[in-house]
Amino acid sequence: MPATLFRAARRRAVQLAAALLVVCGLLVWWLVPFGPSAPSGTVTFSTGVPTGVYQRYGELLKQALARDLPDVSITLRNSEGSQQNLARLASGEADFTIATADAVAQYKRDRKPGFDRLRGSARLYDDYVQLVVRKGSDVRSVTDLRGLRVGVGQEGSGVRLIADRVLAAGGLTPDVDIRPVSAGIDTMPSLLERGKLDAFFWSGGLPTHAVQTLSERLPVRLVPLDASLVDNLHDVGGSTRHYRSAVIPADAYTLAQDGQPVETLAVANLLVTTAETEPGLVEGFTRTVIRSRDRIGGQVHPAQLVDLRTAIYTEPLELHEGAQRYYRSVKP
Repeated sequence: MPATLFRAARRRAVQLAAALLVVCGLLVWWLVPFGPSAPSGTVTFSTGVPTGVYQRYGELLKQALARDLPDVSITLRNSEGSQQNLARLASGEADFTIATADAVAQYKRDRKPGFDRLRGSARLYDDYVQLVVRKGSDVRSVTDLRGLRVGVGQEGSGVRLIADRVLAAGGLTPDVDIRPVSAGIDTMPSLLERGKLDAFFWSGGLPTHAVQTLSERLPVRLVPLDASLVDNLHDVGGSTRHYRSAVIPADAYTLAQDGQPVETLAVANLLVTTAETEPGLVEGFTRTVIRSRDRIGGQVHPAQLVDLRTAIYTEPLELHEGAQRYYRSVKP
């Protein structure tokens, strides 16, 4: 073969090989996804009692996640509250949950199983402590609860933790000076209505549906929890530093407050997961929590208070790697 023909044939062969490489590269790019894959699988979200804010928030967040993470199946699981939620998370029975900052701090302080694996995803909204009595009750302060039947939340709830602390801050020994009734927000309003309770504690977002509907059926009012109680709590140290003085706005429960604000204390709620949860999944969860704020907030008022500027502050928990990734992506 003449040299010129050989060179031409060789050039065509090289061009054909290059074209084949380009085609193969495009096929590989199309068929094989590069970069992190979309989150998938089944996730368990431990919430709260059926009529509480945790449960309703979880139901609406599940709907938002179904749109944003279509390959992730979310299972909601009722619980007694923060303390049980954290135990489930640490034991692997749940992948995500909501818990109050004081309950998280106490869990870590007690060095309970898996405490070092807990990670934060977002700071959500604040819980407000609500002490509810009949409108004609003589109870005007925590001290007046002495000898009475008081709903203090279920054993594994954050309500039980904070109720015991508020009682102690008011000078009462929970198991001695009152008649404690272990019950949740799903049953305490009806117990009060039926005369089986004299008062009950609740810690939740404003307004809590169960308290609101109770006020529409029965004349009730909120007992003020003044700043001196918060000071007494802070004197204890440790996880009690997560409480702060707050005010329940006059329009939170119109019928129960007679247009007056009520002093109380508040504590932040955190979206919690574990160090082992896949970063892409945590990033997707965190993104949905922030983006769905207004949609969920239209039905669960506390969700309106979720704020990108404060969501990053999940103390006493270290922020999960996936959550860090999301917050960096939206940093101005």
